[in-house]
Amino acid sequence: MKRKAYAQWRGDLKNGEGFLSTDSGTLTNTPYSFGKRFGDEPGTNPEELIGAAHAGCFSMAFSGELQKKNLTPDLIDVKAEVSLEKIGDGWGIPAVNLIVRASVPGADRAVVEEAAQIAKTNCPVSKLLKANITMDFEFTESEASSAMM
Repeated sequence: MKRKAYAQWRGDLKNGEGFLSTDSGTLTNTPYSFGKRFGDEPGTNPEELIGAAHAGCFSMAFSGELQKKNLTPDLIDVKAEVSLEKIGDGWGIPAVNLIVRASVPGADRAVVEEAAQIAKTNCPVSKLLKANITMDFEFTESEASSAMM
């Protein structure tokens, strides 16, 4: 199974702008820019989207781990704080902090916490953040021949 997302960027880094889209249509030409990523302009940015993906993936994995222990949560509430920091001459994402609240009727705290730790390690987005990234690359000089969408 493959899920697809698309990005287009026009212009230089600080004054240009880009648009993000997904096959599902959840994002359709959603704007992003330097100011949205590094400043206070309203809008989305890659780190926010990584955080949303991680929080969603973790919450599902956590629910699955609880199910293995015959537990059903009333609520799993997750906030992912993605750190974008200057590292040397460039930028990096050195950390993601998951802030988790869980309401699981009739459960022992240690059992629920163990399930959360397993989910943190094994959810696909957690694994992705340590993944080997591969790339297929094509270069064209003409914009007309470079449309991906």
